[in-house]
Amino acid sequence: MSGRTPTSFTADDYRSRMERAARAAADAGLAGLLVAPGPDLVWLTGYAPTAITERLTLLVLTPDRPPVLVVPTLEAPDVARAPGAEALSLRDWTDGKDPYAATAALLDSTGRYGVSDNAWALHLLGLQRALPDTSHTALTEALPMLRAVKDAAELELMAAAGAAADAAFEEIRTVPFAGRRESEVGADLAGLLRRFGHAQVDFTIVASGPNGANPHHEVGDRVIEDGDMVVLDFGGLKDGYGSDTSRTVHVGEPDDEERAVHDIVRAAQEAGFRAVRPGAACQDVDRAARQVIADAGYGEYFIHRTGHGIGVTTHEPPYMIEGEEQPLVPGMCFSVEPGIYLPGRFGVRIEDIVTVTEDGGRRLNDTTRELVVVN
Repeated sequence: MSGRTPTSFTADDYRSRMERAARAAADAGLAGLLVAPGPDLVWLTGYAPTAITERLTLLVLTPDRPPVLVVPTLEAPDVARAPGAEALSLRDWTDGKDPYAATAALLDSTGRYGVSDNAWALHLLGLQRALPDTSHTALTEALPMLRAVKDAAELELMAAAGAAADAAFEEIRTVPFAGRRESEVGADLAGLLRRFGHAQVDFTIVASGPNGANPHHEVGDRVIEDGDMVVLDFGGLKDGYGSDTSRTVHVGEPDDEERAVHDIVRAAQEAGFRAVRPGAACQDVDRAARQVIADAGYGEYFIHRTGHGIGVTTHEPPYMIEGEEQPLVPGMCFSVEPGIYLPGRFGVRIEDIVTVTEDGGRRLNDTTRELVVVN
């Protein structure tokens, strides 16, 4: 596994990211970017407030001045310890002062700004009152590919997160399933992810029998029975970067139909992976996987997109879906996860995280895609 941690990134790395983001904003016709606490701020600066409160914290990126982080005075010492602090200047404000006026002084009074998706309405409305002639657009809409292309260090962390999720699957397949509640197996999965280095567990889907026909079932109180198909989908953040993998197991020996459906999904997942190459459109991955399932007569039972981007969050652009013409670029990371969901009966999903290489794609998950029999 990787020896890297988030502290491997230096102030120069964060400076480069912020400069790239400011240039991208200008190229998109924006006056700049306004980034609130959340994954974008962590990726750009390395700073994550210990608590996100009503006090305004906002990174201002514009092409004509160095980055400025508007921050409450009482939190300024925490910012100073962030790995990207040297690449920033601070404008702190004390309780009783107007943070929106302090921020407005950094902005073009008629500019259009990209705003991080998770910014509080409270803060955006405060800025609009201070500068009523400005306008705003969601960062994901304006710059959807900002974090999509990972550098070598990020890819190393992504691979380590994938390997940790694989290790969790290799362990979970050895535990008892029959006679236990989904929630118990889900707790086992969460514990394994943490044991193998995940600081954050985002989801542990354990969908047995008819629950498997709901792609986002997660866990419930249903007791898993002999003869159940069980969809396992789990992931989170390890050293700041995401994992997400799905495998479908069977309690005892499957019947012919269950095995056949699993084989179809496995072939679809392989077709989606084989469609990954630089210059191909995101929708090409979806089309390749979906065609296999449609040709087998199960098209109406594949009810979600084929994949989503992953990085410092487990779901982010780009999306592998019909209509998304964004070309694939080396360094992009995303899931390839087709499925078939038969209402009232069972579901099957197989998922790997894939990164685009110079001549194709590379899987970041390596556990078997065959139907695994569990006890």
